[in-house]
Amino acid sequence: MEFDTRVKLAIYRATAETGRPPSLDEVAGELRAGVPDVEQAFGRLAKSRLLVLGPEGTTIRMAPPFSGVPTQHRVASGGVEYFANCAWDALGIPAALHHSAEVISRCEQSNEPLRLRVGREGPEPSTWLFHCAVPAAKWWADIVFT
Repeated sequence: MEFDTRVKLAIYRATAETGRPPSLDEVAGELRAGVPDVEQAFGRLAKSRLLVLGPEGTTIRMAPPFSGVPTQHRVASGGVEYFANCAWDALGIPAALHHSAEVISRCEQSNEPLRLRVGREGPEPSTWLFHCAVPAAKWWADIVFT
């Protein structure tokens, strides 16, 4: 298996288990690889839009749909709490995990707390609307803002 794929899988496996992306050192230890090699793989994965790195280039800010930083969009599943990058990614986490979950967020218009149960077949019926101010085709122009 290609090294970058092994790095990506280690990142997602650790994130699914713990609710947070692993550090560079943790991935290197898991793969028994050199930190410089894993750091280069992080960079290549970021260039491929599979990760968004922190400003220093060594921490994981996003491993979509998971966020490496706290956000208002939380997902609880199997006793683990995850942060999602946005409302859309909050629905992507249960899909990625293949588990039911509860999405906890808030309405940006009213600040009303929102809770939505998501089963293996999708979310429970809801009257909520999801609105993106930025068209999807332009998300990667500034993915952190979007």
